[in-house]
Amino acid sequence: MGDLFNPTDEHRALREMVRAFTEKEVDPQAEKHDREEAFNLPLFRKLGGLGLLGITVDERFGGSGMDAVAAVIAHEELSAADPGFTLAYLAHAMLFVNNLAVNGNDEQRERFLPRACAGEIVCGMGMSEPNAGTDVLGMGTRARKDGDGYVLDGAKMWITNGAVSETELGDAFLVYAKTGEGSRGLSLFLVEKGTPGFRLGQKIHGKLGMRASTTAELVFEGCRVPAANLVGTEGTAVISMMRNLELERLTLAAMSLGMARRAIEVMNRYGSERKAFGQPIREFGQVARHIAESWAEFQAGRAYVYRVAGELDLGTAGNRVDSDGVKLYCSTMAKHVCDRAIQVLGGYGYVAEYQVERLWRDAKLIEIGGGTNEAHQKNMARDLGRVDRIR
Repeated sequence: MGDLFNPTDEHRALREMVRAFTEKEVDPQAEKHDREEAFNLPLFRKLGGLGLLGITVDERFGGSGMDAVAAVIAHEELSAADPGFTLAYLAHAMLFVNNLAVNGNDEQRERFLPRACAGEIVCGMGMSEPNAGTDVLGMGTRARKDGDGYVLDGAKMWITNGAVSETELGDAFLVYAKTGEGSRGLSLFLVEKGTPGFRLGQKIHGKLGMRASTTAELVFEGCRVPAANLVGTEGTAVISMMRNLELERLTLAAMSLGMARRAIEVMNRYGSERKAFGQPIREFGQVARHIAESWAEFQAGRAYVYRVAGELDLGTAGNRVDSDGVKLYCSTMAKHVCDRAIQVLGGYGYVAEYQVERLWRDAKLIEIGGGTNEAHQKNMARDLGRVDRIR
């Protein structure tokens, strides 16, 4: 008999497998790669062998054929150790692999997904730009029809997996570009490393957190893409974007769960071990409040995330209010929980050894990436304006 967090035996086995892998392989390398702002490519490729890189993809394309709950489990467990590394996983497995699996055709799936699911190639998605983030329809990257293909011009910014090293591009990207005006003027293209006119721009250094994932600019200058690399039909990419954004926001919320859970474990343990005035510090009301409120908020967020995951159909969009809602709540919840953990640990919480300072830095990104919290508030208020009664 399953529960909300592990609905089936398959989900429970997945959690146990990812948690064991995380404790053995991910935890030991996290502080080093954060400090060096380096992406651990060998570790990333191991996720392919575990079936995680194609966790939501049909088995005939090399995936594991699992659901949104499975994706949430993987992101929660990995983020409890290394959110930066997990962000690179999300960009590949959710923003590229799942996106193409849902919105591409069989020729495109057969060409890219087996290699992406195996970890042979590192992929990502290009939507944000230097002057266009939340305002997606304000993007400047354009694609014009030219003979038997398209020519792309523009730039994408803040792209996770944009570079796998200081000078090397990621292998393939799903790139949104304007082919017309308005919501029906957006199209989606597959762009591969080595395509003429496609190059790596600046690699972003000095990020507050998520340093174990690479962030870079992608530049398109007369970039010629064959018509076979148009995903879906011209002018329909807003629909595919909405489908994928719901899963992205859900898995980002799951990352927040992992960060909060680890911070609670650390402060709970420290609260028992550290003594002051002859008793464990957890016996003091101020510390007890930090631990208790963190636990309650974490459990509320976890129930919300897994309820939404259990209802999400990967092939359709339709629950923006709750995919936004889980990220809105959990992102800030995790930041507050990590902040409390630092406070409970005092000076020890302020240094890398106890991990919570890194989790605190990483947690802030979830309030910004994948849609800002302010954008979620706007979307949710608008959607809830159509609701008369709460079911």
